[in-house]
Amino acid sequence: MENNEVLKNTEIVSDDDLTEDEVTVDEDDLTENDELTEPVELTDKQRIKEYTRRLGNLQQRLKAVKLPVIVVFEGWGASGKGYIIGKLINRLDPRNFKVYAISAATADEKRYPIMKRFWAKLPEYGKAAFFVRSWYREVSLSRVEDEISIEELDLRFREILDFESQLSDDGYLIIKIFLHLSKDEQRKRFKKLESNKSTKWRVTKDDWKHHADYDKYQHAFSEMFERTNRESAPWFLIDAEDRNHATAAALECITNCVESTLEKREAGIGVPTQALEIRTSESIRLLPQKQLFEIDPNGGPFDEENYKADLKRCQKRLFELHNILYKKRVPCVIVYEGWDAAGKGSNIKRLTDGLDPRGYEVIPIAAPTAPEINRQYLWRFWTSLPRDGHIAIYDRSWYGRVMVERIEGFCTEAQWKRAFDEINRFERSLAARGTIVIKFWLQIDPDEQLRRFERRQNTPEKQWKITAEDWRNREKWAQYEVSVNDMLRYTTTEIAPWVIVESNNKKYAHLKAIKEVIRRLEEEL
Repeated sequence: MENNEVLKNTEIVSDDDLTEDEVTVDEDDLTENDELTEPVELTDKQRIKEYTRRLGNLQQRLKAVKLPVIVVFEGWGASGKGYIIGKLINRLDPRNFKVYAISAATADEKRYPIMKRFWAKLPEYGKAAFFVRSWYREVSLSRVEDEISIEELDLRFREILDFESQLSDDGYLIIKIFLHLSKDEQRKRFKKLESNKSTKWRVTKDDWKHHADYDKYQHAFSEMFERTNRESAPWFLIDAEDRNHATAAALECITNCVESTLEKREAGIGVPTQALEIRTSESIRLLPQKQLFEIDPNGGPFDEENYKADLKRCQKRLFELHNILYKKRVPCVIVYEGWDAAGKGSNIKRLTDGLDPRGYEVIPIAAPTAPEINRQYLWRFWTSLPRDGHIAIYDRSWYGRVMVERIEGFCTEAQWKRAFDEINRFERSLAARGTIVIKFWLQIDPDEQLRRFERRQNTPEKQWKITAEDWRNREKWAQYEVSVNDMLRYTTTEIAPWVIVESNNKKYAHLKAIKEVIRRLEEEL
């Protein structure tokens, strides 16, 4: 296969299945303290040792600027992915990286959105993750093996591009390497592995089947390159016919990428902190939504005498729908946002009273923990998603990025301005995988909030509900109102619209929210 047939507009820089003696480095070729003071033509073995040494010396700089690195190794079977990673990590502190060998999704993993298992493996800032195969399995091997439809393939490519662009925007360095072998060379390596008793097990029937379908996989790889080669996450194609040269080329590529990015980051060039405008995507349709000043927080007509009977009837219907949801294996995400003391807790309580306790989880969102704050902000939400047939109820959510974090300065202007689009893409991905997304904003007026604050403060058993932070937030009501209006304007999408729940009257709010959940479940199921 010619390089230009495999990859267009991609840098050409020229073994998991190789034994130790197939690529060797003479320890005398280059000593620990050797410095290259002038251009010297190194052998491939010397290059391997040199770039391994340089990578080892970069670790502290990575930690200092909190640069997270993701290296993806894709390629043909027997092309040397595992061996190269072995050389790559030779001088690295094992506390600062993880290696993931990605195989086909398990039955349990298939009960979640496809990209969840990859979000869960993101390295912390300042650390690295190495993937032997990756999310690209879903558009290369699966493209041939599962015979997925064009629509499903397009969806998977879109999710990959969203994933990589959000990470690169957040400062992740993504390096994608493909190791290429000709069909004849792959066959020779399979034969050699089979001829050795200690390596025979590495060649399976599936390997030979893939080899027989070489042309089909070649087409899938070419399509993968063309659709996902981006400046922020480019592909590097390495000719793996010569084992030593491939190993040296991969290590050189990774070292140069890391060094170049580190130099920019240390010079203050890299992730932007300011943005000119809020970012949205034309491919996601926004719906008109009322602003807060247009909403009467008292709600509409309400029959308080029949409240208990109405609530009980709704909870019974909700229980029936929850069973259908479980049988059809449809996941559901319900988001509660609102003013402090707006009644999120009591509203959630009335809702969950109508659900099977085995099939839901309430997830309270507080300030991020150390592992959470050291990753892209959506990481903690991807890792808490419900499996199919279950409901996740979020008491506050990912919208903290465009409200609390925006106002309190916990993120940069660029981060919160692009978050509207990132959140819309996140919710679009959930909906595309069959998740029902329901979002509530609980609206009260300042006077009602003050009454509830004072009531909590003056009631001993409720005093834990009121904090100094609540009072500080109240002083910033006008600022929060601006951010909430932006949120409603830019994230009320056709896929996941906001529902405003007028909450001055808690009973009215309980019924409105639970009836909306019933309506959406009936509509979707």
